[in-house]
Amino acid sequence: MTPRIKTLLAGLVLATSGIASAQQQNLLNASYDVAREFYKDINAAFVPHYKKATGKDVKIDQAHGGSSAQARAVADGLDADVVTMNTTTDIEFLADKGVVAKDWAQRFPHNAAPTVSTMLFLTREGNPKGIKDWDDLVKPGVQVVVVNPKTGGNGRYAYLAAWGYAKKKGMSDAEAAEFVGKLYKNVPVLARGGRDATTAFLQRNIGDVLVTFESEVESVNREFGAKRVDVVYPSISILAENPVAIVERTVEKKGTRELAKAYLDFLYTEQGQDIAAKHNIRPRDPAVLKRHPDRFKPIQLFTVQEMFGSLSQAQKVHFNDGGQFDKIYTVR
Repeated sequence: MTPRIKTLLAGLVLATSGIASAQQQNLLNASYDVAREFYKDINAAFVPHYKKATGKDVKIDQAHGGSSAQARAVADGLDADVVTMNTTTDIEFLADKGVVAKDWAQRFPHNAAPTVSTMLFLTREGNPKGIKDWDDLVKPGVQVVVVNPKTGGNGRYAYLAAWGYAKKKGMSDAEAAEFVGKLYKNVPVLARGGRDATTAFLQRNIGDVLVTFESEVESVNREFGAKRVDVVYPSISILAENPVAIVERTVEKKGTRELAKAYLDFLYTEQGQDIAAKHNIRPRDPAVLKRHPDRFKPIQLFTVQEMFGSLSQAQKVHFNDGGQFDKIYTVR
């Protein structure tokens, strides 16, 4: 083979690789802590789905952390194409910053929340403290592991679930504040995010009970073994929506709007909903939900709107600096 032919072939290889690279699009999903495994499986299913539908190759990257911390990172310049959070206030924060569309909640079905969850308790194997309901979390000698409600949606929903339970039991606002205050006096340290809370509970052996999303059960069983914790469903808990949105700033810059929309649309498909169910994330599709009765126990759920008006209103009253949470929690 002559040097000239070798040079031509090398150039052809480089050109071909350049075309292949140009054809592949990358998408970054900025998401909350305890959704790591769920989106890993979503991504593995979406890539061939998108290839079959469009003929295009795609690579999905993930960025995870406390929901609010992730929202701030995106606002500060993290080039995520989509955000998949566990609380609407974090996406509303991005909408106020002009990072996602003002009408983001109307861009996808179910107020742009393809899945929901709720808060439950994980105890040590055998439930040695006999934890059954929220009342048990305020008893002396019970240590509770929760996420800081100022840094993660997991923590906000835990706080609001406890407050809502108190109100559902007929307590006044003052009595609810006292009840939730007693609970946080039993919190030895506030975790940064949902996975940090699980690590503190199971690897550092802090606390007697972990308050977390129902979806964390599957992750715990997979990572630590099925016998490490007992799952306790309280009598009353909160309906937690998992909202999604396209990051307008990024998709305009990268030209990935079609891909971003297809990715979020996939979450609503039967395949996407079934993957959610297998990760203990409650699907919106009633037919898929019905197929998993063992995963989703009956529980009395109240909505944020019913009890607090909206998450934005709850944020102002409870979690903004100087709000109700600051009044009842003293850093130790």
